Amino acid sequence: MADDTMITDQELEQFFEAGRAGAPVPSDDLMARVLADAAALQAPPAPVVLPVPRAGWVQRVLTQLGGWPAVAGLATATMAGVWIGYAAPAGLDSLTASVWPGSADSGYDVVDMIPSLSGFLVEGGA
Repeated sequence: MADDTMITDQELEQFFEAGRAGAPVPSDDLMARVLADAAALQAPPAPVVLPVPRAGWVQRVLTQLGGWPAVAGLATATMAGVWIGYAAPAGLDSLTASVWPGSADSGYDVVDMIPSLSGFLVEGGA
């Protein structure tokens, strides 16, 4: 059984030629409106200038020091220095002796930087 609805390539090409020959042409008014819309969309918008907020004094100091990581390192080193200075571990005596040989003879001695309050109290309760 043969299919009678099949179109050959030559017949199909005739349809395409007829479609190309009768292509609609847009009116001049339509083309003018389309080009006006395209030109309006292509125009760059006016730049918006926003004021730059001025950094506060804390931010300026942080920037000069190197940011938060540097400040955290400085704070850690400061607290370690305070702790070592206050606790005065016994292991530091040998380190001090190796850095300053004969420190007892050279006049460098341990000074009590945090005196007790016993020297300030008046005996007798007055």
